[in-house]
Order: sequence, then C-alpha cells, then structure tokens
Amino acid sequence: MLKEPYHPKAYLKDAKNVKRGLLARTRILNVLDKGPADAKTLAEQTQMRYNVVMHHLRLLEAEGLVERKRSKPNVWALTGLGQKRLI
Repeated sequence: MLKEPYHPKAYLKDAKNVKRGLLARTRILNVLDKGPADAKTLAEQTQMRYNVVMHHLRLLEAEGLVERKRSKPNVWALTGLGQKRLI
C-alpha cells in the first residue's frame, strides 16, 4: 500500500503533523502553487470549510511558508521558504 503523497511544505516544524492536517495543508498548498488566492476561494476549491482553511493558513503563516499579500480580502501566496517539490 502506497503512502499518500503530501506537499513537502505541509509538514510543520512547530506543530504535530497528523494525517488530517497534512492532507488539509496539502490541498491548500496545491491551490496556492497555481497562484495567490483568498481564503474563500481556497475553501471552495479545496472543498473545506472556511474556518478550517483559515486555521491552516495561520499555521502556515507562522512557519513563514505563506504570506498575506493584500488586505480586505486577504490574498494568500507562497513565500518560497520550505521544502521544494522534486518533480
């Protein structure tokens, strides 16, 4: 049985990396790989609740992996820090 592939940046240094969190962050990061997006758009595209998306965006922001680009509505984008994909 193959392990589920997670986005390399989904692993956090300062938090417990449980399967559900890794999966949620992977879905968010896969959308952000395509370009910046606001939390509402991320929630729609990942089919997750808005508050779950915000929770994981804040965790990723604390690690320095994503940043807010604009205010009201905040547009989130990857910072370039963290592990890169090999493929």
